[in-house]
Amino acid sequence: HVQLVESGGGSVQAGGSLQLSCSASRFVFSRVVMGWFRQIPTDDNEAQVVATISPGGDSTYYADSVKGRFTISRDNAGNTLYLQMDSLKPEDSDMYYCGRSLQPFGQGPHQRFDSWGHGTQVTVS
Repeated sequence: HVQLVESGGGSVQAGGSLQLSCSASRFVFSRVVMGWFRQIPTDDNEAQVVATISPGGDSTYYADSVKGRFTISRDNAGNTLYLQMDSLKPEDSDMYYCGRSLQPFGQGPHQRFDSWGHGTQVTVS
């Protein structure tokens, strides 16, 4: 089954930076939309999408709250997804999940993920 393993979280002071990584396996990484989100989706609530990236990496989406501060990228040869987080704010504190989406890119905040990892905690004080 799909395996996604996040890493890179931690505790930083406001204004600091972190880089999250997500190692993917057991599916064709280069063919799917990937993203980072907060809050695991339920039947009643969508995931809180932070950023998404198209399969080839040429298109990206960011939530308004992180535009200009976060950068999503992917290494298809290495099956790895990244999230560079700069100018961190206390309100960015949360568990961050790496997710796979089988939808086309372009769903914005409504991109749905069918698989995700255990998450990595980001705490900004």
